[in-house]
Amino acid sequence: MTKPSLPELLHAAVSAVGGVERPGQVTMAEAVAQAIDDGSHLLVQAGTGTGKSLGYLVPALAHGDRVVVATATLALQRQLVERDLPRTVDALHPQLRRRPEFAMLKGRSNYLCLHRLHEGVPQEEEDGLFDPFEAAAPTSKLGQDLLRLRDWSDDTETGDRDDLTPGVSDRAWSQVSVTSRECLGASKCAYGAECFAEAARERAKLADVVVTNHALLAIDAIEGAPVLPQHEVLIVDEAHELVSRVTGVATGELTPGQVNRAVRRAAKLVDEKVADQLQTAAEGFERLMELALPGRLEEVPEDLGYALMALRDAARTVVSALGTTRDKSVQDEDAVRKQARASVETVHDVAERITQGSEYDVVWYERHDRFGASLRVAPLSVSGLLREKLFSERSVVLTSATLKLGGDFNGVGASLGLPPEGTVGTEDEDVPVWKGIDVGSPFDYPKQGILYVARHLATPGREGSRGDMMDELAELVEAAGGRTLGLFSSMRAAQAAAEELRGRLDQPVLLQGEDTLGELIKNFAADPETCLFGTLSLWQGVDVPGPNCQLVVMDRIPFPRPDDPLMSARQKAVEEAGGNGFMAVAATHAALLMAQGAGRLVRATGDRGVVAVLDPRLATARYGSYLRASLPDFWYTTDRNQVRRSLSAIDAAAKAAEA
Repeated sequence: MTKPSLPELLHAAVSAVGGVERPGQVTMAEAVAQAIDDGSHLLVQAGTGTGKSLGYLVPALAHGDRVVVATATLALQRQLVERDLPRTVDALHPQLRRRPEFAMLKGRSNYLCLHRLHEGVPQEEEDGLFDPFEAAAPTSKLGQDLLRLRDWSDDTETGDRDDLTPGVSDRAWSQVSVTSRECLGASKCAYGAECFAEAARERAKLADVVVTNHALLAIDAIEGAPVLPQHEVLIVDEAHELVSRVTGVATGELTPGQVNRAVRRAAKLVDEKVADQLQTAAEGFERLMELALPGRLEEVPEDLGYALMALRDAARTVVSALGTTRDKSVQDEDAVRKQARASVETVHDVAERITQGSEYDVVWYERHDRFGASLRVAPLSVSGLLREKLFSERSVVLTSATLKLGGDFNGVGASLGLPPEGTVGTEDEDVPVWKGIDVGSPFDYPKQGILYVARHLATPGREGSRGDMMDELAELVEAAGGRTLGLFSSMRAAQAAAEELRGRLDQPVLLQGEDTLGELIKNFAADPETCLFGTLSLWQGVDVPGPNCQLVVMDRIPFPRPDDPLMSARQKAVEEAGGNGFMAVAATHAALLMAQGAGRLVRATGDRGVVAVLDPRLATARYGSYLRASLPDFWYTTDRNQVRRSLSAIDAAAKAAEA
C-alpha cells in the first residue's frame, strides 16, 4: 500500500473536525513536515482562523515520532485533547494503519493528592496533621469547596484540577495538592498505587503525542530532572508567551510570611538550638523587609547581604538536621518532614542565589498593598537557557498568530536564543538552523478592519487624567453603539475609564475584577450594547466573533513601565552590548501586546470593525512604523470623522441583521 500524501491526510483531518481547508494551513503543514524531516527548527506565524493546530498535528502524527505539544492557555490544551486530537486520530487511523495515542501532562500540583485528601495537611502550629474538612465550617465557601473536592475525588478519573467544574479557590486546592518537592514519592506513599499525578506520567510515557503547558516545559528545561518523556519533536503553540512563562518559572521570591512558614514547619522536627537559629535569621530578614522600598537593587546592600547569608546558613543547618532526627510523636511524620524540607530548601536556594550575585540575575524589591514586601530574583535573559535546552536535542516548531514583529522574525528569534535567520554555523560553533514563515490569514484585513490612530490627542503622560482621551473614547463607543472591548495599559486607567463612561453613556460597561473573567466575557458576548474594559489578560484572552465586538480600543502603546526592574535591566544590558535597548525590549514588548490586542477584532470571515489607538505616538514617533508593521494589515487612517461614520454604519448594519 502506498503511503498517503500529506494533503490527503490533512483533507481527512479537516473534514473530521468540520473545518474548511485553508491555503495557509496546507503551507504550514508542508513546512512543519519538512522541519521534522530535516531535524531543523521552524517559526510559523499563522493568523487567526488558519487552523494551525491541524497544521502541526497532521504532519507530526504522520511522521510517527513522539511529539510534545506545549501551549500557554488552558483553553487550547482542552481543545487539543477533547476535540482536535480524538477526531484527527480517528480520521487518520485508516490511512496511517495505526492509532496514535495521546495524553495530557501537567505539573504535580495540578493533580489532586490522595494522601493530602485522606490524611490531612501537615499542621504548622502543633504536632500532627490538620484535617481541613473538620476545621472548615461546612457553610463557609472553603468548607463547601472542600466537601465538593472530597465527593469529586470518588468520581474523577484524572484528578486534574481543570476537569473540576465549577472550579474551586486556590486556597481550597492548596489543601488537597502538593508540589513536586512536597510529594512523598509513589514508593513511600500509602496512596502511591492510585496516585493521579503518577498515572498521568505513566500515560504520557506510552503516548505518541503529549500535550503539556509552557510552565512544565520550562521546569523540564531548568531543573535538569526530566519530567517529560523522551521526544523527537517539540511543538510550542502560543509561542509568543514562551519567554515570559519561562522567566516566571526561573524567578525566585522571598517574603517574610514564606520564611516564617518554613520556620514553623521545621520547628517541631529539629532541636531547639537549630530552630532558634532559623527563627533569629527570619526575624532579621523581616525587620529589613519592613523598610524595603520598591525598585531594583543594582548591588545587594550590605545589611541585606548579611540577613540573606544568615538565612541561607540557618536553612542549610535545618535541612541537615531534618535528615538525622526522627520524632515518633509526630503523626504521619514523613509527610510533615517532606513539607518542612520543601519550605526550608526553597528559602535556602533563593537566599543563596541572591548572595552569590550572578551578573545574569536581576534582584529587586516589590511592594504589594495586601501582602507587603517581597524580594525577587529573575534571569536577565532566558535566551541562552532556551537555546541550550530547547534547540539542541530535537526539532522544534514554534507557532502563534504573532511572531513577526516589524516585518521579520529576528526579534522573537533573538529572545528565544536563535541567531539571525539564515546564520550558518562554523566548525567551532554549532548554531541552531531555523527559518520563519508567515502563512497569512484567511481574513481580508484591509476590507474587514480599520486601524485608527487618534493623532490629534495629547501624548499620554505617565500619570494624570486624560480628558481629551475620555472624550474621544466616549464618542467612539457611542458611534459603535457599545460593542467595545477596551484594552488598557493599567488597572487604574481601566477603572477611571469605566467610571467616566458609566456616568456619560447609556451603554453598560463591564470592568475586569468585578466578576470572574469567564463570566465577564460571556456577558460581553451576549449583549451587543455592552462594553468590556480591562487590562493584560484581556489583550489576549478574548474570542468574541460576530457583531458584539466591533470596536477594540487601546488607551496607549503598552510599553513596559519605566520602573519595571526586569524590563529596564534587560534594556540597559542590550545598550551596554551596543544594541538599541528600547527597540529590542520595550518596543518588542509593546508590538507583541498590540498585535495580540488587535487580533481580538476579526475572529471570523464576516467580522467588521475598528481598532482605535488613542495614542498619537503610533502615527508620529519614529518607532510608530515598526509597531504598525507588527499589526494586521488593516486599512489605516487618522481621520476621526471617517471613523465615526464607519462605526455608525457597522452598528446600523449589525442592528439591521439582528432585527
